Formats: sequence, structure tokens, C-alpha cells
Amino acid sequence: MGGGMAANLLSQGWDVQVCDIDAGKVADMVALGATAIDSPAEAATDSLAFIICVVDAAQTEDVLFDGQGLARMLQPGHAVMLCPTISPQDVESFASRLAARGVHTLDAPMSGGPARARDGTMSLMLACADEVYAQQAGLLQALSAKVFRISEKPGDGARTKLVNNLLAGINLVGAAEALALAGRLGLDLGTTLDVIEQSSGQSWIGSDRMRRAIAGDYAPRAHVTLLEKDTRLAVEAARTAGFDGPLGLRASQVFAEAHQAGLA
Repeated sequence: MGGGMAANLLSQGWDVQVCDIDAGKVADMVALGATAIDSPAEAATDSLAFIICVVDAAQTEDVLFDGQGLARMLQPGHAVMLCPTISPQDVESFASRLAARGVHTLDAPMSGGPARARDGTMSLMLACADEVYAQQAGLLQALSAKVFRISEKPGDGARTKLVNNLLAGINLVGAAEALALAGRLGLDLGTTLDVIEQSSGQSWIGSDRMRRAIAGDYAPRAHVTLLEKDTRLAVEAARTAGFDGPLGLRASQVFAEAHQAGLA
């Protein structure tokens, strides 16, 4: 989704620097007008904001605080936008460490997939101080037409994202089970999904993934490792809050089993 976000900004005339471990992805963005840098530490000091779009907390740590991390060049007044799906505690820790340097944090996990990141219709779940929002409003509006103000507290964006992704995981597991049942009952899967999509069982992720599966398109859209991570983090957040969520726990177990079985 980072590539989609960069492409969206470039299409609107923004100056964008990009850094990625995948040289091919960097080349794609350079072809659209971005400037490549070899490490986060080489980012321009006059940048409006620094957007981190990686997989997990460990990668976020590297981007920020590794030897060639962004922290080497950050100055008071700079702003860092955290877009990965990570735990609220990790967001709070990063925000605290950045605040000690006078750097603002925008807790801004995203949802919607690469295509919606590219066309600006993804959702951003934003938690940051009001003054930081005001400073970054132009960038946020350029990134997405669906910016949800969660709170002023970094960490609450992550909490909202985990709630969303837990429900997405439950819906996906439920859709797969329902279509498997339809097959066992001898029903036509396409017709059954047509009915579901116009009835109370509809969900976006269920329709999207099951429609592809029925067509024989098994190319990964979201890796099992991400689904396992996100639902696991959501279950951990639930436990921390003293909340018992059996459906979420079972969905998390399904993705963990799929990961252990070597599925993509």
C-alpha cells in the first residue's frame, strides 16, 4: 500500500522521496517521478512528513532507529506518520521516543488495499494531537478522502485498526466456511454468493475473496502471515482489556494453522 500512497501523491504533484528494500518497487516509483534514497537517514530535512508503511513493529523500529534510520535526521517539529498494523503499545512507545526528540507522531493505520491507496479511497484511522492534524491536513486529504479522526492519543488508531482487522478475519473465515457448506450441499457456488451479496450474510472481504476463489484465482491478496499477525494482535489487545472474544480467537487460530501449514 505504500507504493499506492506514493503514486497517489505523485499524481497530485507532490514531491516524494521513496526508500524500500525492494529495488523493483523503488524503480516503479522513480518512473512516476519520485526521488530514490538509499536509507531513511537520507530523507530531506525540509520534508512535510515522513510516512512509514511497513509490515510490523520490528520493521518500524529499523526504519526509525536503526543505524541508518530516520531518527538520525529528525528534528524538532518534524512529523512521522505510522501506517503499519502494530500493537497500540508499540505505537505508544514509538510516539514517546519520538516526542523526546520533539517529533510529532500521527498514528494512522490504513485499510483498503493497494488499489484504493492509489486512488485515494482507502481509509485512514487517525490519532494525533489537533495541532498536528491541522499542520498535516493537506497531506492527509491528499492521501485519502476517508480520514477518520479517532482521538488525540497515538495508540487509538492502532486499536481501531485491530478491531477492524479482527472483524475482517472473522468475516473471511466465516465466508469460506459458508461457501464450503454450500458446496457440500450441492449448491452452485456462484449463485449462492450472488444471494449472499444481496442478503444479510454479505461482507466486502467475503465477497472479494470468495468470488476470486470460485473463479480459480488463488493469487494472494493478503498474505497469511499478515492475517495471522493482525488477528493475533487483536486477540492480545482483547486479553489486555479483559475481553473474551471466542470468534476472534478461533479466526486467529485458523490463520495460524494456515501459516504453519505453509500456505501463502
